[in-house]
Amino acid sequence: MTSEPLWEVFVRPRRGLSHTHVGSLHAPDARLALRHARDLYTRRQEGVSIWVVPAAEITASSPDEKDSFFDPAADKIYRHPTFYELPEGVQHL
Repeated sequence: MTSEPLWEVFVRPRRGLSHTHVGSLHAPDARLALRHARDLYTRRQEGVSIWVVPAAEITASSPDEKDSFFDPAADKIYRHPTFYELPEGVQHL
């Protein structure tokens, strides 16, 4: 087992606008994590941008608490597009 930190890798493809999680790797620092990520996950030059994030720095919600965690959003109707009326003459928004 390695003592190097675990890094999560996100790649933005040439034909995409957002980064997608593609995997994980171990590296001693961010610079080497970027190089390893490039070599492992963009061999065919698919990517235009790579993010590496220390896995220890990621905070995530628990799937077991999804109902209570996401429930408060349901009572905020202003977050839904049906709350707003389009001004007259606006065809596309």
